[in-house]
Amino acid sequence: MIFLFLFPFYLVAGGYLMFRVFHWTSSFAKPLNAKRFKIPFSIVYTICLVSPLFANLLPKCWFTIQIRRLSTYWLGIMLYMIVAVSIIDLTRFILKHTRLKNSFLFTPRALVVIGTVTAVFLSTICTYGFYNARNIKVKTYDINIAKYCGDTKDLKIALVADLHMGYSIGAKHITNMVEKINALSPDIIILAGDIFDNSSRSLDDPDEIIKQLRSLKSKYGAYATYGNHDIEENLLVGFTFDTNSEKINSKEMNDFLEKSGVTLLRDETIMINNEFYIVGRRDGIKPSTDDGKRLSADELTKDLDKSKPIIFVAHEPSELQETADAGADIVLSGHTHDGQLFPGNIITNLMWENPYGVKKKDNMYSIVTSGVGVFGPFMRVGTNSEICEINIHFKG
Repeated sequence: MIFLFLFPFYLVAGGYLMFRVFHWTSSFAKPLNAKRFKIPFSIVYTICLVSPLFANLLPKCWFTIQIRRLSTYWLGIMLYMIVAVSIIDLTRFILKHTRLKNSFLFTPRALVVIGTVTAVFLSTICTYGFYNARNIKVKTYDINIAKYCGDTKDLKIALVADLHMGYSIGAKHITNMVEKINALSPDIIILAGDIFDNSSRSLDDPDEIIKQLRSLKSKYGAYATYGNHDIEENLLVGFTFDTNSEKINSKEMNDFLEKSGVTLLRDETIMINNEFYIVGRRDGIKPSTDDGKRLSADELTKDLDKSKPIIFVAHEPSELQETADAGADIVLSGHTHDGQLFPGNIITNLMWENPYGVKKKDNMYSIVTSGVGVFGPFMRVGTNSEICEINIHFKG
């Protein structure tokens, strides 16, 4: 398994970061170089370091949920510690081979200044990232579709994706999301995959979440597709441990959505008010079929009346040209999180044709949301947790 191979490197990185912290604190003040500081710090640091492993090994209970949540905060902190220390060490290595090697930059006082600035920077960016992940915003798009849609001239869609309900995202976050969606008074609500965070058993308050989802208000109801995380799997820092398990959506997840009043579409189409279609596509990575395949975009639309508006819902923003050629007018997606943590958004820009926002492909619009929840670190830096308000104006 990949994680077992990478875990020693994870521990080495964690150990080196602790060494660099002690190097700074020992120069900062003598009391911080004493055992009465180093021993308690080492214990707390080690607990944080191994929290992702313990969270997966322990049986589910209140304590396990707290450990898992601690691990999500820790992973974000550690990520930015690695970035900061790597930049500092690389810069020092380069400067040591220049005329500045005997300058103030390599004195104990400089170590105190650089370490303090780094600590303040990390504290600020992590605190902001924790807050920003909980602060759900609304992103509005207005698009025109050149088709006749019966008596409907305008259609307002509330699009959400990547809820990742589980150890990190619980009832409080979902309640906030529902309140913001209802405030928009949408005509239809779309959940574009990754509704769960690989488990329906890790929810903090399932009954309350069901109650909140049932309170969603719209003219035509709520519709969903599954994503690559809507499968019961045991993950450790994003890596799958259930190598022999069937990648099939669980009955518990299906029942949960049914109780929540959300209509699940898996390579299925539904006509709304005899005016427009909603096409829900299976996930491309984990379609949850016995043969691991899903219907093509063309197969999903071949029997549809293409004079009517066709709204696709596909978790991943892939196969845009194929979807446009199949007659879709708009495809709604998530999956990318817009990178979630800077500089992750730079990487997603290189990986996806439309990593975030709106992009026109021939006559079709692709709209990708950064998602409501988080995966891995409970932190957002350079991206937002969001609900998309999509106002469609039909110009048939």
